[in-house]
Amino acid sequence: MTDSQQIDLIIANALAEDIGDGDVTALNTVPADAVLHGVFLAKEAGVLAGLAVVRRVFQQVDPAVTCAFDLADGDRVAARQVFGAIHGPGRALLTGERVALNFLQRMSGIATLTRRYVDAAAGTRAVILDTRKTAPGLRVLDKWAVRLGGGQNHRFGLYDMAMIKDNHIAAVGGIAEAVQRVRAGDPRGRPIEVEVTTLEQLREALAQPIDRILLDNMSLEQMREAVQIAAGRIPLEASGNVNLNTVAAIAATGVDYISSGALTHSVAALDISLDITSNAYCVLRNA
Repeated sequence: MTDSQQIDLIIANALAEDIGDGDVTALNTVPADAVLHGVFLAKEAGVLAGLAVVRRVFQQVDPAVTCAFDLADGDRVAARQVFGAIHGPGRALLTGERVALNFLQRMSGIATLTRRYVDAAAGTRAVILDTRKTAPGLRVLDKWAVRLGGGQNHRFGLYDMAMIKDNHIAAVGGIAEAVQRVRAGDPRGRPIEVEVTTLEQLREALAQPIDRILLDNMSLEQMREAVQIAAGRIPLEASGNVNLNTVAAIAATGVDYISSGALTHSVAALDISLDITSNAYCVLRNA
C-alpha cells in the first residue's frame, strides 16, 4: 500500500468513527442547500502541517467543498493569523470540521516541535530524527509532519532497517554474533544499526560491517569521546534524555544524528480553529 493509499484509509476510518450513521446535528440545523464560508485561524504561532490532509478530508466528505490556503505545509504561521478559507455545502463543512482539525492540529504540533529541535541544533552537523514512538495507525502522518518541520525520518517500521538493541545482543551473546546473524539472514541487505551503552561496546561495534551506531543514554563526555573514537568511520546517533533543554549540547558533541521520541509521543496539538463566517475571507485560490 502506498503512503497516499494509507492516508486515504486513515481519513476514511476517522470519518467513519466520527460520523457513524449521520451527523444528527448538522442534518437537522443546516438546510440541505445551504452554502457556507469559513476561515482557518491559528490561535498560536507554529509550523503548519496537514493542509493537504485537510483538503483530502473534505474531498471525502463532499467533493464540492473547496479549500484555499495562503501558506503551504511547512510554513511558519503567526498567532491570530488567518491562513486559509473554505467554501461549500454547509453540512459538509460542519461534518468534516472536527476530523480535519484533528489531523491539522496534531501534525502542526509535531512540525512545530520538530522545528524547535532543528533550530536548537543549528550550526552543528546533527540531523534531527524521529522514532517509532508514533500514534498507532497514524505513523505515515506523524512522520510526514516531522519532515515538514525540518527533521528526517528514522526507520518507518521493523522491516526497513535492522536495529540491534540490548535485548537482541543479550539473546545471542554479543554484538558480533547478532550482526552476523542479521547479515546472513537478510537477503535484502537492509541497513543495520547497533545500539551501544558503553565505549567498550562502541569499539566492538566499529569492527562490524554495519551502517550506524546508536549511543544510548551516554553522557556528553562519553559522546564526545565516542565521536573521537569513531573518527567518522561510521555515523553516530545519540538517543536517550533528548529534549529541548539538552539537544543543543548533544548536537555540539559532534554526533551525526539525534533521535527523539518526544517529537511524536509527547506532542501538544497546535491550537487552530475553523470559523464559519458570512463573508468569504478571500477569493478562493488554488482550488
